[in-house]
Amino acid sequence: MTAYCMKCRAKKEMKNPKKVTMKNGKPATQGVCPKCGTKMFRIGKS
Repeated sequence: MTAYCMKCRAKKEMKNPKKVTMKNGKPATQGVCPKCGTKMFRIGKS
């Protein structure tokens, strides 16, 4: 799954993606940027 990395300022393929649920109950995906190691987050179904 791809997501936007705020540090690299580019869309990258997420490393170690895992499904999470936000406080409001909506689904999201959280992972790590393969280049810089920054947390990446994408809202919506995965």
